[in-house]
Amino acid sequence: MIVKENYNIENILGSKARIKILKILAINHELSISQIIKKSRLNHTSVKSHLNHLKSLNLIQEKVFGRIKIYRYKTENIRAKSLKKFIEIWEGEL
Repeated sequence: MIVKENYNIENILGSKARIKILKILAINHELSISQIIKKSRLNHTSVKSHLNHLKSLNLIQEKVFGRIKIYRYKTENIRAKSLKKFIEIWEGEL
């Protein structure tokens, strides 16, 4: 069950590391945790913790292929889609 309070924008965007991970996944669509760690330059524990939080908010999806886990940005979720559009606008060239 998702607590409504967790969907507060402050809880989602209140962490620089979480924003970085969201941005990386929004741009790349699907990555393994190793790829996310490499691109974000964050440690494994931090990335795993943020991924679990983002997964609990239904912003990303974890797909398991044997021992390999792939994290996918959930563009079918309206909140995730909106964040992706915001990232594209903000990061785009003016």
